[in-house]
Amino acid sequence: MSETYEGLRRGDRDYRRAVLAMLAAGLASFNALYATQALLPILVDDLGMTPTGAALTVSATTGMLAICIVPASILSERFGRGRILVISALLATAIGLGLPLAPDGATLIALRALQGIAAAGVPAVAMTWLSEEIHPADLGRAMGVYVAGTTVGGLTGRLIPAGMLELVDWRVAVLVSSSVALAIALVMAVLLPHQRRFHPKKIRFGSELAAMLGHLRNPQLVALFATAFLGMGVFVSMYNFFGFRMIDHFGLSPALVGLVFVMYLSGTWSAARAGVIADRHGRGPTMTMCTVLLLVGALACASGWLPLALFGLLVFTASFFAMHSIASSWIGLAATSHRAEASSMYLFSYYAGSSLIGAAAGLVFARLSWTGFVLTLSAVLLLLVGVALLAGRRERRSTILSD
Repeated sequence: MSETYEGLRRGDRDYRRAVLAMLAAGLASFNALYATQALLPILVDDLGMTPTGAALTVSATTGMLAICIVPASILSERFGRGRILVISALLATAIGLGLPLAPDGATLIALRALQGIAAAGVPAVAMTWLSEEIHPADLGRAMGVYVAGTTVGGLTGRLIPAGMLELVDWRVAVLVSSSVALAIALVMAVLLPHQRRFHPKKIRFGSELAAMLGHLRNPQLVALFATAFLGMGVFVSMYNFFGFRMIDHFGLSPALVGLVFVMYLSGTWSAARAGVIADRHGRGPTMTMCTVLLLVGALACASGWLPLALFGLLVFTASFFAMHSIASSWIGLAATSHRAEASSMYLFSYYAGSSLIGAAAGLVFARLSWTGFVLTLSAVLLLLVGVALLAGRRERRSTILSD
């Protein structure tokens, strides 16, 4: 191998294989990650679970993923990104085949927690693999394909089982969805090229811990971690329980309710637009605007008029993905060193928010009216607006000092 080798380029056979493999990794793992979210009302009826307990089939998965994402990233330094990526995707999707066999809610939650542990390796190392193996000139396109795969994977993980409910029960629907995810993971394992730029390192947990603690002394990074925690927590909470509102108040069928997840596609558009706007007007102001729109959209979801509630969910969804796009790209700029650790901490915060706030939201939903539930989420979003303003102020201060 030439010493001047800088990575795979567009037009290379292995570049095409790598991009397709990463697309498959996103599709398979995020399909598995959200396999039960569209089915929560059905799980309540079929397994005798409460809405709060049903929501734990999502929170347990994202919670265990959050706990394991940093260790998975560290292990990849020693054993290789590709190996962690393949094992993670195959194991997470294989566990999905056991979900339909769960005899009760507790078993289903336990299996979903195992899926979270297994799936952690994909988000932990996928972007690092691409950064190491793809030439910088072609990295943006390859990274975009992976992100698109995660978005579409999360969408299909919800739509496939929800769309099949008119024909089969939830167990068969989940089996079909999980089988599709496993097949895609196998394609990824076959296509993923051998790493050429990876050099194993000795694992030093002490130095990794010191690096992460150092990031907690950076107010800009702490604000971005808080953005991930609060934003994702509210986002998952809204989607966990919006289906109950659609069924109980508006009388829609579970299969039709599953179609609300198509709104995720608005996030694909808004995430790309957010980057353009942020380049023009600054990351701080743009992220603040996104958090304000997130709050407005959430409040509209409280409406008893279906068109307004759905429009509010559309604004809510597009604003969240735009905010997440800005915050995640800001991490690499705010961290002056140990950027991989900073990215891992952001992802930890992201999925920890999904798990902890999502679980707490279930308790709120069980005790308050829908309006009270939405107002509680809105109070969290007000805090998020304040965090975005703080991040923007730090950005302006850094700009003044650099000038």
